[in-house]
Amino acid sequence: MGPEFLDVFEAIKERRSVRSFLERDVSRSDLIEIIESGMSAPNAGNMQSWEFVIVTNPIWKRALARAAFHQEFIAEAPVVIVVLANQFRSASVYGARGAQLYAIRDTSAAVENMLLAAHGMSLGACWVGAFNEDTVSRIVKATKHVKPVAIVPLGYPDRFPDATPRKPMSDVIHEEEYTAR
Repeated sequence: MGPEFLDVFEAIKERRSVRSFLERDVSRSDLIEIIESGMSAPNAGNMQSWEFVIVTNPIWKRALARAAFHQEFIAEAPVVIVVLANQFRSASVYGARGAQLYAIRDTSAAVENMLLAAHGMSLGACWVGAFNEDTVSRIVKATKHVKPVAIVPLGYPDRFPDATPRKPMSDVIHEEEYTAR
């Protein structure tokens, strides 16, 4: 394994959820690069069932923060990306399983790619998954079969959080079959 792999592994381990941002704009080119990274994620049948809504308007960012159970750091980020799963697109090939499962998986993979890309660009981001879906849908005017999966506030970190503890591998790895612990 060459040094380029070690850099990727270290970057993955160093990524943190950033919830405090400097008052500094994110360039449009950086924002597009992050979304392109999301669009490079694996996805079922190449359906690319993701949609991205870029929010910079302070009024809408505050509304998103309220919809996310008052997670005010969302409103403080220079830019917020609302990531949506286009369930209709996935269902057109995979039916209900595509709508309810594959579209969510695909979109989740896109979010993780975006978080890693942001980290690699010295930007901070956080995957916010706790929010009222109906309210977020209304704010971004998502249609019936387009479901919000994540709110991703993005910006230059004010501070870089410490790592949170992880379970030991021995608690989560199973050999050949799952064993309850």
